[in-house]
Amino acid sequence: MPEAEPPERRIARLELPDASPLPSAYAEADRRQAVQDLLAGNSFDPLGVPGGPFVLYLCVRDGRLVFDIRDGAEEPVRAVALALGPFRRLIKDYHLIVQSHEQAVTEGGHEARIQAIDMGRRGLHNEGAALLVERLEGRIGLDFESARRLFTLVCALHQRI
Repeated sequence: MPEAEPPERRIARLELPDASPLPSAYAEADRRQAVQDLLAGNSFDPLGVPGGPFVLYLCVRDGRLVFDIRDGAEEPVRAVALALGPFRRLIKDYHLIVQSHEQAVTEGGHEARIQAIDMGRRGLHNEGAALLVERLEGRIGLDFESARRLFTLVCALHQRI
């Protein structure tokens, strides 16, 4: 008898039930790109949950980031909630840097200024991803690139700090 293929430990579909329009077309494009990139390739391993791939409903409820994980038939398999407090500074800084980038591009800013802003943004992404991986440890395993994209979506969901 042939061995069964191991389950795909990834997000196959992502839903953002609370996603409201973002303040700019630039921010909307950033969110869209993060979703596309995440779905194109990710590693998502809810520990102790069999199967995969998964459907993830990502939302903010009562000041918490909620990972509502479902199987392919939309049956809930686990919900993980994280306090947003540890992310507040990073989210606030992320929104400021996105505004700066958008302003620099709109004003036809110097390439060096735009590159410096991009470097700062990458640094925030890395810091946010590391914090997300750390806070999910023992509950959901993520690779670093998936965590970076999820951090972008966390920022998009949490517009008001």
